[in-house]
Amino acid sequence: MMNFQFLPSIDPTKLLMQIKQNPELWKEDTYLRDYPQGPFGEIESIMLRFPEKRVFEQEEELEKYKNGESHFDQHESIDYPAYAVLNEARSLVMGLMAYVQGERLGRVMINKIAPGGRIYPHADTPEHTKYYTRFHIVLQSSAGCYLRAGDEQLEMRSGDVFWFNNKLEHEVVNNSSMDRISMVIDIKVKS
Repeated sequence: MMNFQFLPSIDPTKLLMQIKQNPELWKEDTYLRDYPQGPFGEIESIMLRFPEKRVFEQEEELEKYKNGESHFDQHESIDYPAYAVLNEARSLVMGLMAYVQGERLGRVMINKIAPGGRIYPHADTPEHTKYYTRFHIVLQSSAGCYLRAGDEQLEMRSGDVFWFNNKLEHEVVNNSSMDRISMVIDIKVKS
């Protein structure tokens, strides 16, 4: 496989228990779900780290931001309150940072896709994919849930940790009978 690389797997049980004990976190931030024309309309997310949300008056300002041409650092992410609540997430994230020799932590979010749901095909912005490397930690999944990147497809399994090429068009489809829950982590890796 060219678009995926597995790392040592983890036991997601402690973090899953914390999530189950704090179900209100799924409704705390609906930014991704509500983003106009975004690919995330069928998911719920828990934002752990994300850039400050910005509203742009004109489309031109948004394009400059996406291309790294504005005075905002689009790569700067801040801790959201849920990151303090789900302290097991922090230990998994920091363990991954150490393993890949990360030098800057970007976005961290937990996405839940219900059975029959999906994240629609999309490619992340070139400016973002040049800067950060995208990793997934699969917290809960079962047969029938897959991630496609380019022309390759990976069935996601609980405990899997992997890099994938988010420069390519990618999507997630959950054809299983249970929620798929995965933590997405962006890390600037030493070159």
